Amino acid sequence: MKKQQNTDNLIAQNRKANHNYFIEETLEAGMVLTGTEIKSIRNRRVNIKDGYVRVRRGEAWLENVHISEYKEGNQFNQEPTRNRKLLLHKKQIAHLLGIQQEKGLTIVPLKIYLKRGVAKVLIGVGRGKKNYDKRETIRRRDQERDMQRLLKVR
Repeated sequence: MKKQQNTDNLIAQNRKANHNYFIEETLEAGMVLTGTEIKSIRNRRVNIKDGYVRVRRGEAWLENVHISEYKEGNQFNQEPTRNRKLLLHKKQIAHLLGIQQEKGLTIVPLKIYLKRGVAKVLIGVGRGKKNYDKRETIRRRDQERDMQRLLKVR
């Protein structure tokens, strides 16, 4: 059930996630943010490369995602790497808890985007790739690129 996102609203994308993991499932979630954080997100001052999702005490948390301080925020700014609560249904949280407990699976943020003015995060369930899987992905991508070049030249 992938939905195509409008690239105008795309704020941040985790390209390393597709390189390091086989993404098996995706899920859209809202985030609990303060006023200065949403302003920083709208200014595209976000880094989700090292982020992950953890379920604790029946709540899903987005951890290690860096949202820079808003320049005009003064005392209202929050810590840039604080944990942020994700807004999900109870069944979705229970599903993520089962995934978290399963060995070899990781829950990572894939994209942060705006949807009707509200910040959303697309999280993915990923199974870690081995080094030979990564090399195979790179080899396949290079072959496709070469084929496109040859077709373009002709």
